[in-house]
Amino acid sequence: MAKKILMLILRLLLFSSVAVILGLAIPNLIAEWYARSRQFQVEQTPPAPVAIVFGAGLTRDGQPSPVLRDRVATAVQLYFDGKVKKILMSGDNRFVDYNEPGAMKRYAISLGVPEEDIVLDYAGRRTYDTCYRARHIFGVRQAVVVTQRFHLPRAIFTCNSLGVEAVGSIADQRVYSRYAHRFWRIREIPATAMAFVDVFITRPLPVLGTPEPIFGLSDESSFQEQAHP
Repeated sequence: MAKKILMLILRLLLFSSVAVILGLAIPNLIAEWYARSRQFQVEQTPPAPVAIVFGAGLTRDGQPSPVLRDRVATAVQLYFDGKVKKILMSGDNRFVDYNEPGAMKRYAISLGVPEEDIVLDYAGRRTYDTCYRARHIFGVRQAVVVTQRFHLPRAIFTCNSLGVEAVGSIADQRVYSRYAHRFWRIREIPATAMAFVDVFITRPLPVLGTPEPIFGLSDESSFQEQAHP
């Protein structure tokens, strides 16, 4: 009897392990497949009205982390190449002494972007929140999402699933440490699975507020006509 119970427990553990592995692997495979034809180097990135830059942490002195600097610099290059008209910088500002969007803005201005073409989202605490707010607060319908290659599949999939027609521009502007890159890749596995839960099951509401459309439909349409004569 004890042997049968033990075998039953082992089978349950095996089935549970397989279910967990599949539950983590399948969303990642789908996101990778979905994003494969939608991510580009800067030079090949299709034009869109807005570039969305995702927060990626600050240093102790409040400056953008190297990863975040690369994201901002990539968006700035898109701007000066005429591929985007505005830059939406989305990050965390839950604490008085931690302001990702503000730091991103200062860095972009130092690179020559006019202040009036920078829009700040202070409640982009997660990729899901940034994409949701881009559509429902800032009225973004089409965008280039700017982030590193390891994060692009989740960002592209999430934004498209939430109503923002998005392609991705690869922001890998340096060789990152092997340890950091391995950590990011591992972290993306459960994060992408959770993105599927958010998009298809729970649909959580992020911090919202009064709509702040970046520009009207006529402005967005005009940009598209100029980009695709």
